[in-house]
Amino acid sequence: MNFIFASDSFKGSLSSLEISKILEKELNSVFPQASHTSFLIADGGEGTLDAFLCQKSARRVEAFVSDPLLRSIKSSYVVLGKTAIIALSEASGLTLLTKEEQNPLNTSTYGTGELILHALKSGYRDIVVAIGGSATNDGGIGCMSALGVKFLDKDGKIVHGVGKNLGLIDKIDISCLCPLVKEANFTVMCDVENTLLGENGATYVYGPQKGACKDSLLLLESGMENYASVIKKDLGVEADKIIGGGAAGGIGAALCVFVNAKMTSGIETLLDLVDFDSSLKDADYVISGEGRIDSQSASGKVLSGIGKRCQKHNVPLLCIAGCTGDGYESVYDIGVKKIYTLVGDGVDTEYAINKAKEVYSKKANELFLSLK
Repeated sequence: MNFIFASDSFKGSLSSLEISKILEKELNSVFPQASHTSFLIADGGEGTLDAFLCQKSARRVEAFVSDPLLRSIKSSYVVLGKTAIIALSEASGLTLLTKEEQNPLNTSTYGTGELILHALKSGYRDIVVAIGGSATNDGGIGCMSALGVKFLDKDGKIVHGVGKNLGLIDKIDISCLCPLVKEANFTVMCDVENTLLGENGATYVYGPQKGACKDSLLLLESGMENYASVIKKDLGVEADKIIGGGAAGGIGAALCVFVNAKMTSGIETLLDLVDFDSSLKDADYVISGEGRIDSQSASGKVLSGIGKRCQKHNVPLLCIAGCTGDGYESVYDIGVKKIYTLVGDGVDTEYAINKAKEVYSKKANELFLSLK
């Protein structure tokens, strides 16, 4: 038999890599002659670069860029064939800051723009940007500044690309945008639909997670409104109407407006780039899962992307999850054949998290034994 392992991480307990190793061990104990292929899974956030790096032809490219507070750091991106995959979290991520440093008024996506520029100058013209895990709420002006866009105040002076300065922007000059941008195709890995403004926008939904207090939120939202207004005035684009534009503090909108990026599902982009479908042609079973399977799992999340491809190739999809929530049954409509959960049969949530490797191993063994 031939298996594919492609599970998302269980946040706070098991990484995608750890899950793959457990599955491999339990498979060998039950079916020692079976073969398998492992894919690390991420949808644009934590672990995205590692998911691509597990491909034999992938390699990491290092570059010195600016962190969210514009301090020089060694960062990196991944190249796979002719494609450069850039994770915003590598240069502009929340994990790069201490708790005390987290404040989206002061943070910038400039370093992400430097990574993009490095990839362009290195000859890559297919640029994928994964925008999960940001520390920023600068509307992407830091990133675009690194690529040559000039944001000017009413006196014609350059506006420094941090969140608190969004309200100072009076004019946008794209005449110095790096010409290599026009030669490139940009794809954004994004699985949220939040727009730039409003109660469901970049600031109010994600700002508090990045250290913004109530007063900061008001200032950032006011600045973002001004930013959107100037984009419409100078470029004729309604940035606040872009679905997913509010992702990562508004860099989603900036990438669409300034480099004509295409917003795509994170999991679909990953599966395409690692050629997941080719492996399905010889597979007997796919084993996937995530920490919690519920109604959202069937709508653009990891299981949705994997399930639909399994359906297309008539390969049974079996899932191991931490637990299930309301509406979990919907995943049966997108290719899932059976769900095994860590929580249940006398195992509570706390125990399942604290003893995740042990509990997952037992459940994986149970799954493989059921196939004998």
